[in-house]
Amino acid sequence: MPQPFLIDIDSILKAKMGSRAKYVPRFLVAYLKRIVHQDWLNSFILMEGEKQGVEWIDDCLRFLDITIRVEGLENLPPDADGQRYTFVSNHPLGGPDGLALGSVLGGHYGGRIKYLVNDLLMNLSGLAPLFVGINKTGRQSRDFPRMVEAVFHSADHVIMFPAGICSRKVKGRIQDLDWKKTFVIKSIETQRDIVPIHFDGRNSDFFYRLANITKMLGLKANIAMLYLVDELYKNQHKTFTIRIGKPISYQMFTKEKTPTQWAALIRDIVYKL
Repeated sequence: MPQPFLIDIDSILKAKMGSRAKYVPRFLVAYLKRIVHQDWLNSFILMEGEKQGVEWIDDCLRFLDITIRVEGLENLPPDADGQRYTFVSNHPLGGPDGLALGSVLGGHYGGRIKYLVNDLLMNLSGLAPLFVGINKTGRQSRDFPRMVEAVFHSADHVIMFPAGICSRKVKGRIQDLDWKKTFVIKSIETQRDIVPIHFDGRNSDFFYRLANITKMLGLKANIAMLYLVDELYKNQHKTFTIRIGKPISYQMFTKEKTPTQWAALIRDIVYKL
């Protein structure tokens, strides 16, 4: 059996930066390994071996000792109806929320789910079959429309976090930034009803302060994202609640509102669940 892919910060830096990676100070590389908990992650990856997909996700939640409470399970459309759906959720954590949705929806729909995610997560080989990796700022950015098109025209259900990044603290409230309109446009095009989901949770105050400082300084790099594994580590042994709303027909999205306005409306629906 081949060796599962392990998290290797040195290799990731080289893949992202090429020959420039050698100029990254060693103390900074060591710090990155510490905040991404490289050894901790790799211990789980080695334990899982070649497991993939929903089975990997369920094992990961057990490894993290995370409990998921689900409200509104009766609102999930049956798998037998042959329809495809777009599941949209707020994104408060950037880790456990994605795992939890994968476990609940993947279990309900026999693993026929796909996420659109940051391509860094593609390094987790156990999740790779469920992910469509997106690098919006690199060379792959030109393929972004094609990849979105492919996943929405597939036979799989689509899970999206329309904010694109995990929640921030805005005016004292932890909430998503504005939702992108892509899920509305593509759901209309592929005749997918939309199922709104709310995930109840939050990251540390340090995370939100860092994100806000980065914004105030005008830095384009999403530095806070580097700490998401550290936030995952801190969120071990917790219980989170998922609230599932009633499906919204794609036929509701008439031209009386723009796709951006419809996306904002669904965002409001999610936060009222």
